[in-house]
Amino acid sequence: MSHDGNGGMPNMTPGSMSSGGMNSSSSDMMMMHMSFYWGKDAIILFSGWPEKSLVMYILALFFIFLLGLAVEVLSVSPQLVTGSTARSNLMLAVFVQTCVYALRMGFAYLLMLSVMSYNLGIFIVAVAGHAAGFFLVKARALAVANRADHPMSSTTGGNNTKV
Repeated sequence: MSHDGNGGMPNMTPGSMSSGGMNSSSSDMMMMHMSFYWGKDAIILFSGWPEKSLVMYILALFFIFLLGLAVEVLSVSPQLVTGSTARSNLMLAVFVQTCVYALRMGFAYLLMLSVMSYNLGIFIVAVAGHAAGFFLVKARALAVANRADHPMSSTTGGNNTKV
């Protein structure tokens, strides 16, 4: 029984985890950051990705940006049309909305796990992706609202004179 205060665990600095057992060498040590850091040497979602390569890191940043954008774009779901639609059409619409929701939640969890790498670049592009997606969604909603407010201007070319 060890009385070194670590419960028999090897001495590790805060924020590091050993990938091996008690007899692991320093080359087998894997560093897990527990605070934000800069750098391309991050592990995002899968071990070995982006492989300490600047090009792969930039590709990972682009992927994370697209995930954030997709989460926001998929958050807009069209209203289900109730009324005279057949029950099978209504069930199909509910099923499609459920699939879109599941996809959105999957993307959101992948994004959360990516941010948990504590890489500041990943965090920034995730927030930027959410912001860009929110902007696209709200810009589209504003365009639809403006089109609904002024239906005659788009069909007559702006000439609203009454005869």
